Amino acid sequence: MAKFEEGLYYSESHEYVRVEGDFGFIGITDYAQHALGNVVYVDMPDVDDEVEAGEEFGAVESVKAASDLNSPVSGTVVEVNEALEDEPELLNQDAFANWIIKVQLSDKSELDNLMDAKAYEEFCNQ
Repeated sequence: MAKFEEGLYYSESHEYVRVEGDFGFIGITDYAQHALGNVVYVDMPDVDDEVEAGEEFGAVESVKAASDLNSPVSGTVVEVNEALEDEPELLNQDAFANWIIKVQLSDKSELDNLMDAKAYEEFCNQ
């Protein structure tokens, strides 16, 4: 059964953002990693790339399918989770502990367009 972590912001395309100050850590949700199955590759942008809310920034590939990653917020990529290059299966072990990119947020008001854990859980259970 999927976990829904409190204190995060969730998108309808199953990404989350954890906000710390002016930065957002973006990853896929536990629900998404369950749906994907065994993750075998994560395609990530480069540091200094710009991401836009609702726009594609990479992809996750599993033994079942490939799925585009859409950014829940806009900003500049300041870090990518390099551990995922060698161990993409970390997303299956703990999707919330293993973020994919860290961005400097350009517009915090975009967070108002995202769901909290309760709303996201209801969305997933429809």
